[in-house]
Amino acid sequence: MTTSAAKKLFARAAKKIPGGVNSPVRAWKAVGDTPKFIARGEGAYLFDADGRKYIDYVGSWGPLILGHARREVLAAIHRAANNGTTFGAPTRLEVELAERITQVVPSIQKVRLVSSGTEATMSALRLARAFTKRSKIVKFDGCYHGHSDGLLVKSGSGVATLGLPDSPGVPESFARETLVARFNDISSVEALFQKQGHDIAAVIVEPICGNMGVILPQSKFLGHLRGITRRHQALLIFDEVITGFRVALGGAQKLYNVRPDLTCLGKILGGGLPLAAFGGQREVMDLLAPQGPVYQAGTLSGNPVAVAAGLETLRLLSQRGVYEQLERTAQQLELGYRQVIASHKLRAAINRVGSMMTIFFGVDSVTDVDQARQAHREKFATYFHSMLRRGIYLPPAQFEAAFVSLAHRKADIDRTITAFSAWAKAQSRG
Repeated sequence: MTTSAAKKLFARAAKKIPGGVNSPVRAWKAVGDTPKFIARGEGAYLFDADGRKYIDYVGSWGPLILGHARREVLAAIHRAANNGTTFGAPTRLEVELAERITQVVPSIQKVRLVSSGTEATMSALRLARAFTKRSKIVKFDGCYHGHSDGLLVKSGSGVATLGLPDSPGVPESFARETLVARFNDISSVEALFQKQGHDIAAVIVEPICGNMGVILPQSKFLGHLRGITRRHQALLIFDEVITGFRVALGGAQKLYNVRPDLTCLGKILGGGLPLAAFGGQREVMDLLAPQGPVYQAGTLSGNPVAVAAGLETLRLLSQRGVYEQLERTAQQLELGYRQVIASHKLRAAINRVGSMMTIFFGVDSVTDVDQARQAHREKFATYFHSMLRRGIYLPPAQFEAAFVSLAHRKADIDRTITAFSAWAKAQSRG
C-alpha cells in the first residue's frame, strides 16, 4: 500500500491540481491506490517521498535511456545553465543539435525544434496540410500522437487507460478531418484512400506502437504505407517521439529501412528535459515561417539547457556497443519472463523490440489494438502492485511500454524476474 507521505501529498495536490496530477496516467486510475511521489532518481533506481527504493522501468515514460541523473548529462546541463537558462534568440548549441539529428535520422534534411511531442505532431500535420493543400489525415486506432484536438480520436496511452475514445471539447468538425485505420491492416488504409484519397494530406503512425502497449509492425506493413502514400501524393509521418533513438540511433525508420516524409521526435531527444522536434524533406520544411507561409513558433523552442542535455545524450548513445548492450539487457528480461510464464502456465503475451516491452495478460498474442483491449486489466493491476511491493516500479497501466535503460544491470534484471516469479506462483495457487 502507498504510505503516508504520498497520501498526504496527493491530498494536497488534489485540492489545487485537477485529479491531483499534471498528466492523467500518473494518477494510477488503471491500477488503483494513491500514486507514489518521487523524491529523486539515480541510475536505474527511483526513491519515493517515504525513502523507499525501486528498480525503475518507467524512465520518465521513455526519455531516460541512460538512466537517472547520468553524470555527463548533468554536467552538460550545469554548463549550459551557468550561461543563462533561456534567451529567445538563436544559439550555437541548437545548430549543433540540428546538424546531429540530420546526421543520424535518415529521412530528415531540415528540422525545427519545439518543446513537446504534442507540439511536434500538431506542427507536422499543419505542415503536411499546407504542402499537399488537403485537409484530412489518417491515423490508427490505438495510436496516441499527443493531445491536440484533431488527434484525440481513437487514441491510445492515457486515453485508452481511462476508457475515453475521444475527448469532450473537440469539435465534431475537427474530428471529421481525422480518418481512422487499423494498425497492421493495410486493407483498412487502402479503403480510406480509395474513398477519400484526393482529400488525404498525410498518414501519421507510430512505426512501433508504444501507447497501447508495445505492438510491432508486421512484415511489410510500413513499406506498404510508404507505397500507398506515394501513389496518392500524400505524406507519410512517423511519430518517433518514443522510438526515436530508442530502438536504434536512427529510430524505427532505420531499423525497418522505411523513410517517411516527416518525422516527429521527443523524449530521448531532450535527455530528460522538455524538448522535441519535427523534420523531414527540405522542400516540405521550407514552407515553415519565416522562410515560408506556415506559421509555427515557440518562446522556449531550442531552449539551451534542454539542447545541451540532448546533445550529450546523443553523444553517449553514439558510442560503440550501446544498443547491443541495451538489447542484451532487455533480452535477458524477456527470456526470464517467458520462462516464468511457461513454468507457471500463465496465459500472457510479451511484445518487445529493443529496450521497449509490454506483457499482456489473458491473451495469446497482440498484433493490433483489438487484441490489446482484450488483455486482462485487473490481473495487470494485481501484478503491478505485487511488483511494487517487491521494489519494482512499472508503468501503472496495461497500455504502456516498460523501458530498459543502460543503467540496468544483471542484478536488477534477476531481481525483477524473481519478483515476477513470486507473483506468478501466487497466481497459480489461487
